[in-house]
Amino acid sequence: MNVYDSERIADTLRADGYTLTDQPDDADLTVLNTCHIREKAAEKVYSELGRLRKIQAQRSAADRGNMQIAVAGCVAQAEGSEMLRRAQNVDVVIGPQAYQDLPQLLRRRRDGRQVAQDFKPHDKFATLKAATPARKSPPTAFLTIQEGCDKFCTFCVVPYTRGAEFSRPVADVLEEAKRLVDRGARDITLLGQNVNAYHGLGTSNTAAGLAELLYALAQIDGVERLRYTTSHPRDMSDDLIAAHGEIAALMPYLHLPVQSGSDRILKQMNRKHDRALYFDIIDKLRAARPDLALSSDMIVGFPGESDQDFEDTMNLVRRVKYAQCYSFKYSPRAGTPGAEMSDQVDEAVKTERLARLQDLLNTQQLEFNARCVGRGMPVLFERRGKTAKQVIGRSPYMQSVYVTMATDDAAQQALGTMKNCEIVHSGPNSLQGRMAA
Repeated sequence: MNVYDSERIADTLRADGYTLTDQPDDADLTVLNTCHIREKAAEKVYSELGRLRKIQAQRSAADRGNMQIAVAGCVAQAEGSEMLRRAQNVDVVIGPQAYQDLPQLLRRRRDGRQVAQDFKPHDKFATLKAATPARKSPPTAFLTIQEGCDKFCTFCVVPYTRGAEFSRPVADVLEEAKRLVDRGARDITLLGQNVNAYHGLGTSNTAAGLAELLYALAQIDGVERLRYTTSHPRDMSDDLIAAHGEIAALMPYLHLPVQSGSDRILKQMNRKHDRALYFDIIDKLRAARPDLALSSDMIVGFPGESDQDFEDTMNLVRRVKYAQCYSFKYSPRAGTPGAEMSDQVDEAVKTERLARLQDLLNTQQLEFNARCVGRGMPVLFERRGKTAKQVIGRSPYMQSVYVTMATDDAAQQALGTMKNCEIVHSGPNSLQGRMAA
């Protein structure tokens, strides 16, 4: 979602004459778009601000003008004026629902440093729609359809930094999808903090769910692949599960976070689901789409997690068999109920449990990739590789696939096209393929 948001921030600034640069010391404006999910990400913001302070000093000493700094995103939303106090070199602090106002805030900087933390998602998307220029899209593209979350998991800051659930109208989503396709996108990932809670205004003036939206998107000429992330088990409706078996463009890869395999810890997390519901959803999904691969999120060491609770998580992982999974040690976030719980798990215990979990998850990922060897699959080529004649694409299961073409021209011409490839080798994070006969 931050990739999508960053692209839209750049779009709003282009109208004021800004262009992108790859060289930080050339920038008249640097925008840090931030995440607040884990503590380490927030700490990195202040580290980066210290690095930028040195660049500002060098520009000033060389009489090259001032570099303004804007901090956007969820850290900005959470810290607001405190960030201005801690980092004197920041000019604008702007939350994720207000970044459409960044150009005018920069213009008002002469009146003092600016903070904007309004929750106005409708205004944001309406402004961004008008600001989006007609530029070429890569073959894979992101499209935000939903923001915010009403679940209030006890470990999570999203409801406080992104606000309540908001869904864009179906017509707006379809219009943006058509623009992306017209500019070259063929693989579209729908985004939301809780994307399968989507309930945008539909064509009949009633709320439409994610399944209805997916069916409509699949009718757009040029849409060859659809994906969505991130989902919540409580919102995996029967019609959405059925869509996985009925929509050919909907890829057989689903990210469905579970966070823990322990019913006791899931209740402590306020996840509003248990193991039985999660397993039932997985069984229904695999019945609808037998070739479906799953990824997930796991938190190790949530307050009160016992050895048995952790073993329940390991048991769940063994039963589901993930193709890929993100796993982390629990990170207390200020203002969340989890941070106030008294039975915090020792850091050394969290580290040991995470290592065991990641060993199992890495083994499962290796096994899934190895099972792809010998198979033919369509690969959408996105970019050039590091070696001559090499091109890199994406499989239906989100794996990177490296293919060496017959000539350099053939590699260049493959970009943006879908080719059938035979997988000849697998690694931990990617596959090697060759053009199918």
